[in-house]
Amino acid sequence: MAKPPITISCECGEKRDVAYGERWQCEKCGRSWNTAQIPAEEYEQLLRSVRRHKLEALVAAGVSAAILAPLIIFVSASFIALVPLAMVGWLVGFLPRWRRRYRRTARSAPRWQLYPE
Repeated sequence: MAKPPITISCECGEKRDVAYGERWQCEKCGRSWNTAQIPAEEYEQLLRSVRRHKLEALVAAGVSAAILAPLIIFVSASFIALVPLAMVGWLVGFLPRWRRRYRRTARSAPRWQLYPE
């Protein structure tokens, strides 16, 4: 799973998304920024939160498939009519709440003050 990038805002107004542990030198003013200044424990905590949210979505989809597939295959093919209902439930019920929680986690993520080197 890709790690979320860190947005660096240079004092001259330039912005760049940089991976954790990488350096970025501003093309405008030449300042050099190092994301390794961020405490590893805090960044790992953020990664765990992001992974947990993504895992929740995968588990919910897997459980739905694990329930519907045997019903369709072993009980009756007419249960296939439940698939569109399950998709509507996913799109209208689960997904909006999941997105709100995911965004809340992103907004509550720590803000780090990096200093140019």
